[in-house]
Amino acid sequence: MKVREYLSIPYLLEAQAVERDGRWTRRLRYPELPPVEATHEDVEIALLDLERARITEIMRRLRAGDPPPVPRRPLDTTDQGWWARHLGLGALVEDQLDREGAELAGQ
Repeated sequence: MKVREYLSIPYLLEAQAVERDGRWTRRLRYPELPPVEATHEDVEIALLDLERARITEIMRRLRAGDPPPVPRRPLDTTDQGWWARHLGLGALVEDQLDREGAELAGQ
C-alpha cells in the first residue's frame, strides 16, 4: 500500500462532550487508530488537531515498520497532500505519498 492510501483510510470518528473542571469541552478520537485524539472547546479546532495527530501517527507507524490498522479500504477521492499542507504537515509527507508504506521503515 502506498503512503497516500494509508492516509486515505476512513477511520470511525468518535465525538463526545466532556466536562472538565466545571467546563464543557469536546473530545474527538479515532478509536481504530489509538492513541489519536484531540480535545478543545471549539469542535472545529479539535477536528483540525485530530487530523494533524492522525497524519503524524500514521507516518510514525510507517517509519517504525508498524503499519496502521486498515479497517476499510482507502477513499479514492481525497487529496492527502493538500490536506497535510493545509494542516501545516506538508514537510512530513512531502515526496512520500507515492512510496510504498513499507519503504519508510527505518527512516
